[in-house]
Parts: sequence; C-alpha cells; structure tokens
Amino acid sequence: MIEVALLPALSDNYIWLLHDAEAGHTAVVDPGDGAVALKGAAERGWTIDQVMVTHWHPDHTAGIPAVVAATRAKVWGPEAERDKFPGLDHGLADGDGVEVGGAQARVWHVPGHTLGHIAFILDGHAFVGDTLFAGGCGRLFEGTPAQMHASLQRLATLPDETIVYPAHEYSLSNYRFLAAQAPDDAAVQRRLGEIEALRSDGKPTLPTTIAEEKASNLFMRAPDAAEFARLRAAKDSFR
Repeated sequence: MIEVALLPALSDNYIWLLHDAEAGHTAVVDPGDGAVALKGAAERGWTIDQVMVTHWHPDHTAGIPAVVAATRAKVWGPEAERDKFPGLDHGLADGDGVEVGGAQARVWHVPGHTLGHIAFILDGHAFVGDTLFAGGCGRLFEGTPAQMHASLQRLATLPDETIVYPAHEYSLSNYRFLAAQAPDDAAVQRRLGEIEALRSDGKPTLPTTIAEEKASNLFMRAPDAAEFARLRAAKDSFR
C-alpha cells in the first residue's frame, strides 16, 4: 500500500512523497526544492531512496542534487530529456516499468508541455507533472496542441477513480477561466465553488481524480485538437 504526502514548495509547486511502509521505501516526485523534500520526509520518519522526474523544468528538478547528496537516492526520469537536468541514473520511455516499493509504476509518454514529458501510473495513482492540472493543463512550451490533446485523451482512459497528482496549485485560476468560458456549465460552476472554498480556508485543491477532470475540465473535454488549441490560446491571455 502506497501512502502519498503533499509538500508545498516554491511559489505554487507541489512535491509528492510516495511511501511504502512494508518495503521501507520512499520516493519523491519532481523535487524542485531539495530542502523541502528532505524536511518533509524526515518529519514523517521516512528516508528518500528514489527520485522520479516527469520533465526537465527547474521547478521540478533543481532539488535533485541536494536530495541525492543527502540520501544517495537514484534518479528516474525521461530519457528524451537526459541532457536537460542533473543526475539521471535511469532513463525512461513510454511503456517502461518502474518499481516503487512493492508496486510497479507504468511510464506513459504524455508530451505537450515538454516533448519528453512522462507520467507515472501505479495502483490507482497518476503522477502527471504539468500535463494535467485540476481544471487545466500545462502551457505548450515545446509541444503542439495536437500532442497535448492526445496526452489528455490518453489520461482520460484511466479508470474514473484514479487519483491524479499534478505539480502545481493552479486550480482557482483555472476554474475562473473555465467559468468565463462556460458560464452555464453546471459542473464547472460546482467545481469553482468547491475550489474557492478550499482556497479561502488555505487548503490545497489537490489531488483530483480522472472522473472530476472528465466532468469539469474543458481542456480534457475538448472534442478535438482545434477546440483544445482555442482554449489553450484563450487561457494563455486570460487575466
């Protein structure tokens, strides 16, 4: 059984810890701040022995050297981005498997935000980096609308009960945008109210679920790449 802990970091990042008590194993996903990752593990009596990286951006990788120096953890991440961040020990591609304690994670290539972006899928959990957010998706820094649309549609094939762990607290901005796009959409309005209540109480809005994103995330609901591209362009200029 994997236990997951959320660690707020930087301005709006979330670092995720995965702990398997039976195996005595702890992994960290996207450690943008090494001190936060190490402190969060130590406070729980856990020792990080694995680093899992979804993509190369520094707010996801800058803490790797500190974590590795303190723990000698091995680093797993996208082989396609090996030259873009430090210390990759095991390069991964679509279809690979990764042992995480007593569980086996599947690697999915989900490009769009970056070209080599991957997600880790295991035991009803999906660690999606900056591909899928609550009510949104990542900006297209390297990929195309067609690539990101395909990546979201692939994630939508996961079971509805799958718990989704994005890497940023963008939910309020995302749902305000969706509400402006679809003011009469009941699912969007319901979710906006829930998000506003959580943030007003200072609580995180993550994780989310595949069922929720299929219901209320217009990016995931986009019927084709053209509609996705329209939404993404509108969100990029939304204030």
